[in-house]
Amino acid sequence: MIAVLRAKITKERKTMGKIIAVANQKGGVGKTTTSINLAAALGVLERKVLLVDADPQANSTSGVGVDPKSVKTSIYECIVNEINPKDIVITTNSPNLDLLPAHIDLVGAEIEMINLPNREHIMRTALGKIKDEYDFIIIDCSPSLGLITLNSLTASDSVIIPVQCEYFALEGLGKLLNTIKIVQSRLNPELSIEGLLLTMYDIRLRLSNQVVEEVKTHFQQMVFDTIIQRNTRLGEAPSHGETIIMHDASSKGAINYLNLAREILQKNEMTQLKESEKVINV
Repeated sequence: MIAVLRAKITKERKTMGKIIAVANQKGGVGKTTTSINLAAALGVLERKVLLVDADPQANSTSGVGVDPKSVKTSIYECIVNEINPKDIVITTNSPNLDLLPAHIDLVGAEIEMINLPNREHIMRTALGKIKDEYDFIIIDCSPSLGLITLNSLTASDSVIIPVQCEYFALEGLGKLLNTIKIVQSRLNPELSIEGLLLTMYDIRLRLSNQVVEEVKTHFQQMVFDTIIQRNTRLGEAPSHGETIIMHDASSKGAINYLNLAREILQKNEMTQLKESEKVINV
């Protein structure tokens, strides 16, 4: 199934990887689910990917099968103690996917960073040491607009904003977009919005369809064509420590995220698709 869905990827690799933050200060929008499964899908499509868990809850770490309690050295040490991330990267069971893990100590990182020079650029400096070894680095941001998230946005080339197809979908989005504008003007002028990603879509619900229309009306070309549907298998996968592609490659969730990965590759001119290789909508 994976082979059928796989796109023909150009052999040329960029000398430097693209860093994409997945951010939304609102919880429960599918941020971690997107980080894990987009990273896995890009890996399946033959790109070398690093998943960075920048959330103290460490859900991305456990979601790819690594027990956060077993993590001795994490992104916290990279930020606070200037440990080279190359020395602590973990290889996962998912093809072409590595992990820079998190643990609960990351909660204290923001306090320790307050008095450090260039505090907003610490993660950028850390990831710069390994950026050229990956095609993509996906950062799972914490559900806040604190210093760690600010670091993630400053380190990134672009940001994906998950928006759930539910009531109050646009709540708080203005605040996030304003934060992104501040980062663009003061810290990282190269930061762009990769796209708004509609998640938790249920075709049976009128509300879901209304949210899709509203978001597309407001943001137009900023919205990804791919929509992530509600899917039982997608919800089950993290409890098994597996990405959706490893858990059930034929599920709607897997197909959705492979479509998203392909859309990102096309947008960044990193793929060539034959007509016969395009994924059929589900």
